[in-house]
Amino acid sequence: MSYISTNLNMLTTVAKKVSGGLARDFNELEKLQTSVKGHAEFTKAAIERTLNNLRAELQKARPQMPVVTIGEKALEGAYFLVSALDGELNFVHSIPHFSVSIAEIIDGQVVAGVIYNPATSDMYFAEKGNGAFKEGYRNHERMRVSARKDLSQALISADDSYSANVAGTRKFGAVSLDLANLAAGKLDGVISFDNDSASVAAGILLVKEAGGQIFAKEQKDIRSADLEKVLAGGNIVASNSELGKKLFDLVK
Repeated sequence: MSYISTNLNMLTTVAKKVSGGLARDFNELEKLQTSVKGHAEFTKAAIERTLNNLRAELQKARPQMPVVTIGEKALEGAYFLVSALDGELNFVHSIPHFSVSIAEIIDGQVVAGVIYNPATSDMYFAEKGNGAFKEGYRNHERMRVSARKDLSQALISADDSYSANVAGTRKFGAVSLDLANLAAGKLDGVISFDNDSASVAAGILLVKEAGGQIFAKEQKDIRSADLEKVLAGGNIVASNSELGKKLFDLVK
């Protein structure tokens, strides 16, 4: 696929633009030989600068749409929900696994989203009803979830308490990228609780548009997804289309 909508093009452009400074900060952090306090202050400043740039660029493109971030209350109508740095601890420890995440929300539904890792230049994006993609140099790669049916062969992002039931568990430290990797078929499931909605919004859309399933831990009926509950609660059980009920039952 070589075409993306004007709206998605704007979101990917903003993500890359604001991530330039974050990538430079990451490279600088690798060289710093300072105290833990110094690392923390440096990272806080990097997050604030990236968030300020996100707000400025998004409101330049869509002046009528507010920008909401981690810890802020969800709004009604249309707004952007952003995370300036998901995977903060990885960033502090010079591990190149973190992201800038932008989601467009309309009436409680995620209609567009991008996830960008400035350290690796990996860009993932989706628009409701139009599929999920990873950016390529010439053509964009359509993403689809894996086809594994056996939980004992599955690789999931979760803590070790689930390891006896699956092939393996991993904790990568950035739930947005976990969801992107699930959408890309690299992971078979994600179990992650107590997430801020800003960290998971874009990833929720990626998983759904790649053919996956995503539920809130609190759901009692999983015959259909309740994405508003997933977004509001942040307690995620996500998988490919074959393992949804098995993974949900495992959590319960």
